[in-house]
Amino acid sequence: MLKKISIALLATIAMKGLAQNPIVQTCFTTDPAPMVHDGRLYVYTGHDENGADFFWMQEWRVYSTDDMANWTDHGSPLALESFSWADDRAWAAQTIERNGKFYWYICAHSKISGGMAIGVAVGDSPTGPFKDAIGKPLYENGSWDHIDPSVFIDDDGQAWVCWGNPQLYFLKMNEDMISYQGDVILADMTEEAFGAPLMKNREKGRKYRDSYVEGPWITKRNGTYQLIYAAGGVPEHISYSTASSPTGPWKYAGEIMPLSHTNSFTNHAGVIDYKGHSYFFYHTGKLPGGGGFGRSVAVEEFSYNSDGSFPTIHPTDEGVKPIAAFNPYRKVEAETMAFSRGLRTEQNNKVGVYVTDAHNGDYIKLRQVDFGNISPRTFTARVASGLRGGTIEVRTDSIGGQVIASLQVPGTGGWENWKTIKAEIKGNTSGIHDLYLCFTGRKGPHLMNFDWWEMKK
Repeated sequence: MLKKISIALLATIAMKGLAQNPIVQTCFTTDPAPMVHDGRLYVYTGHDENGADFFWMQEWRVYSTDDMANWTDHGSPLALESFSWADDRAWAAQTIERNGKFYWYICAHSKISGGMAIGVAVGDSPTGPFKDAIGKPLYENGSWDHIDPSVFIDDDGQAWVCWGNPQLYFLKMNEDMISYQGDVILADMTEEAFGAPLMKNREKGRKYRDSYVEGPWITKRNGTYQLIYAAGGVPEHISYSTASSPTGPWKYAGEIMPLSHTNSFTNHAGVIDYKGHSYFFYHTGKLPGGGGFGRSVAVEEFSYNSDGSFPTIHPTDEGVKPIAAFNPYRKVEAETMAFSRGLRTEQNNKVGVYVTDAHNGDYIKLRQVDFGNISPRTFTARVASGLRGGTIEVRTDSIGGQVIASLQVPGTGGWENWKTIKAEIKGNTSGIHDLYLCFTGRKGPHLMNFDWWEMKK
């Protein structure tokens, strides 16, 4: 019954125009932190547990795109188990590249101090593997303030890490990105800086313009530092402040994303420029079964005002438009998708990340697939089924669109007993189309797992 309800709700979301938000439908994702590397945009996220009644988060995840529409799931290269000192609450985090290494700043509950702590992992690629860089927290003192780290490298090469709720903290990092200089710097939490002082310093009965809460993110534009953060209390909206230095003093600049119907009482933003476009990432609770403890990453494109300030940005179901066509003439990981219905992803050491939980009526959608001037002739897929299998119908333009290939998947003798199967593509398919991989078979059972696919001319 829950599966049927989820399918119905996802179908409703997808039918609202060209729905693109949330950008991941296979699990809950939170606290987006975008990063551009080598022509590709990566988003690092948290992962809310299904049916959670609190932020019982166990791991961090990575997704990437080169067209802003079709996202590849890279699984979870970092989890609480990666840090010997951590035992709970894999909360908001951010990754940055320096000198060929990738540094992932995280927060988690510390076994050592009993409070929240800031940690750092390091990897040789944007998707890992990652490991604890220092074997202990980067910073902790037993306080619960130490959440939501963000990292920024200034034009002069100086790196800064900031975090905190309700106090905002800064660390001046060394070149190695795993140690810091001097003492932690505390921001001056004033009304001028954030629209209201800390709660303990507020006048009883007075209404303030706004207030800093958590989730800081630093950018720099036209020489001005912009500190974006979750604001206002519960529920949260997104505001920002500006300064002439990376640690302030800050001056409140206004709201970016006002309170909206997102089905989530928290929000968390990340801002980035990519291929000549500016993007604002945030999270909602709009997936089936979602809410305040089941959040999902979304994105909006925006343009800065002429003076470099932020416009007002509202959440949408439509999200952003593709900025490039998708090439089908290569090995495509099945977990690459613009939208999906009813599916999940899992990973193992044998094949990495793969699509699972495929039932009759589920599908994968890819946007702006460019077949070129000559029609493809074959569709090949790597699949597995521990039962009786099913069919992958390859359709163009819609769920009910033209069937250009039907790949028959038999039982393969196990859910991880993979076989490569080829089907002929019928007719003449050229030009640019949305592509749908539709799963059909007996109603009820799990039909197949799906690792990758490719087309050939």
